[in-house]
Amino acid sequence: MIDTNKMVVEDYLINRFTMAILPGENRYITEVLELEQDLTVGKRPMDVIDQSCRYFGSSYNGRKEGTKDLMGITHKPPIVIDPTNSIYFFPTTSSTRPHCAWLSHSFVKEYVGTIEDNTCITFTNGKVITLPMSVGSFENQLFRTAQLRTIISSRIEQEQRKINMLLFPKGEKEVSSFYEQMIREMNRFQ
Repeated sequence: MIDTNKMVVEDYLINRFTMAILPGENRYITEVLELEQDLTVGKRPMDVIDQSCRYFGSSYNGRKEGTKDLMGITHKPPIVIDPTNSIYFFPTTSSTRPHCAWLSHSFVKEYVGTIEDNTCITFTNGKVITLPMSVGSFENQLFRTAQLRTIISSRIEQEQRKINMLLFPKGEKEVSSFYEQMIREMNRFQ
């Protein structure tokens, strides 16, 4: 039964306030938890994930392949939806399963296992949900997502340093070193 207090929408794009993408009452409904509100979307959770990835320049399969290339993870890979805004999500089970939920790494405040071998998650805004996955599996997903964030963040920072060196050189030696590095990188692609 749809909660009448929730806004019902046909389309939804994951944004920096999205905490969770949860399967709804049937396979064609998605419950979205945001920092300030909850929404019901008339689409499957995977459609919301894929559409959001595409909005930011890739597809779900492209993001999944990117994670595989960076980390070698093929089963339940975490994905970056938007690296610019640090939006990283991880699945609770295989993405092909209809009961797969997706959680934002940024909003998980704490978690604890339950007697029934589920995981109770508290988000940064105090909202609490319980999901049917062991606390060990949850931790693994959380840690793998942290690792993905670290890899992508360090690459973005490295590129930013290169740009800063080009735009704001400090000395002749640094400029020379930078141009030598650029030439080496360009030669890799020839």
